[in-house]
Amino acid sequence: MDNVDIVIVEDNHHDVEMIVDAFHESGIKPNALIFSDGVEAAKNFFDPAGKFFSEKLKLPRLILLDLKLPKINGMEVLKLLKSDERTKYIPVVVFTSSNEARDRLESYKLGANSYLVKPLDADQFADRIKQITNYWLNLNVNAY
Repeated sequence: MDNVDIVIVEDNHHDVEMIVDAFHESGIKPNALIFSDGVEAAKNFFDPAGKFFSEKLKLPRLILLDLKLPKINGMEVLKLLKSDERTKYIPVVVFTSSNEARDRLESYKLGANSYLVKPLDADQFADRIKQITNYWLNLNVNAY
């Protein structure tokens, strides 16, 4: 598999379309991999025994993670990612509709690198995606 810039873990098809549209509008052309639920994301990062499965997926530069996912929620995905030595340094931006204090606190406790609430306005949503990708793909220097 080619190098992946961004892994998007998002079950809302409309939000995925808006994210991809924001990439195109800004001229950003990341190699993105999209998972529609927590189980799909976990299976592609880890084998059934819970070990990182590097043959299936190379380390991405950024994971954009929704919390409200079917099957396995985003908190569980975050916990898996941050508990493994190989994946814990991948930047994870929680991008969710939840503005609950307990979700923010738990996300940071589990190792999220950033927590952003999805704007309801389409233009603001697109701007937020552009800012996220600009910072994490162009300005930030990752651990690996």
